[in-house]
Amino acid sequence: MASSNHEPAEDAAKGARLGHIRSKLRLLYHGQSPRALRFQTIILLVDLAIIAFFIATPLLRETETFLWIDYSIAAVLAIDLIARGLASSHPLRWLRQLPVIIDIFILITLLAPTWLFNLGFLRILRLWTLSRSSMVWRPLEKRGLGEYRDTVQAVLNLLVFIFVVTGFVYTAFARRDSGIAGYVDALYFTVTTMTTTGFGDIVLPGTFGKLVSIVVMIIGISLFVRLAQLIFRPAKVNFPCPQCGLHRHEPDAVHCKACGHLLNIPDEGQG
Repeated sequence: MASSNHEPAEDAAKGARLGHIRSKLRLLYHGQSPRALRFQTIILLVDLAIIAFFIATPLLRETETFLWIDYSIAAVLAIDLIARGLASSHPLRWLRQLPVIIDIFILITLLAPTWLFNLGFLRILRLWTLSRSSMVWRPLEKRGLGEYRDTVQAVLNLLVFIFVVTGFVYTAFARRDSGIAGYVDALYFTVTTMTTTGFGDIVLPGTFGKLVSIVVMIIGISLFVRLAQLIFRPAKVNFPCPQCGLHRHEPDAVHCKACGHLLNIPDEGQG
């Protein structure tokens, strides 16, 4: 009987400790205190170092230290995923988000680098998931740079596409008779194809190679056009419409373009 009485108390103590840990992680990942901002900066720098490793992976794969670095990054990413899951108010809903699913897939490729060698190029998608993180944009918005968010995201989307395609071309076509002898050749092909300035010195063989080139050109041009629009068009402002909730408006908008509701967008510097 005594042991049965102790079990609810132990469970309650464990639940209280877990709740305390989750509360501390939530403050670190989403808080605005100096300690939280330092923590978020460290996490961001670690993420950038991991992305740099992913980009350099084709050049480092044959080195003796590659697997050690690979598994070390897997451990860091696993700890980060567990911590972010605990910091979330709704872990199951958080687990179903696309950036989280991509991060879990990246973790699997890190844990099985030999078996999933052909899918390793998708690790660069970590840059895309990072660009969706509030930890990246919160400091910029506090410094009044939030208006550049769409432009920066467009640049990051372009970079992600370039490196994903480069990795795919290198993995699928790297052999002497294809003209893709190394990673730099694959990068050169990707850039010249997506900008439609290909010089014809590197051409992917076969029907499949031609289809890949067509897809790269179509998506690459779309990303370039999107980036040009964001650079040369006036920056939009974030102001939720009271009627329909639309956030993005022209700086001088008087009515919401979605529902026509009268807007009262404050001028820059106005509290």
